[in-house]
Amino acid sequence: MTFFRWETKLAPTVSSGISDRRKDSLVKKTLLVLSAISFLLTANSIAQAQVTIDVSKITCDEFVKYEIADPKQIAAWISGYNHGIHNNPIIDQQKVLQTTNKVEQYCFEHPDALVMKAVDELLGGGEGR
Repeated sequence: MTFFRWETKLAPTVSSGISDRRKDSLVKKTLLVLSAISFLLTANSIAQAQVTIDVSKITCDEFVKYEIADPKQIAAWISGYNHGIHNNPIIDQQKVLQTTNKVEQYCFEHPDALVMKAVDELLGGGEGR
């Protein structure tokens, strides 16, 4: 049973030395390998999409050691969360970067603290939000 017929008109000297059975086998193996790679990449992205994180439980130690995610990504989420709580749709990128740097510094000094607590302490009454 033949699924594909592989013929080249540009390089007859290369294909003429290979039997049809070997060509078919090579095509099948190539398709199998490509299918396996495609499956693995898809399965990996599906598995990553199902990960959930309780940000309120992230410690400063985990934050600065990149154990959960890149600290900049976590800081961006926290910034959006805080802006949402305070009904403030405007984000000042410079303040967010400054606050992120302050949180990282705080976390280096207090590795057992929770990141959300660090943000609350650093921002106090809404400054930098």
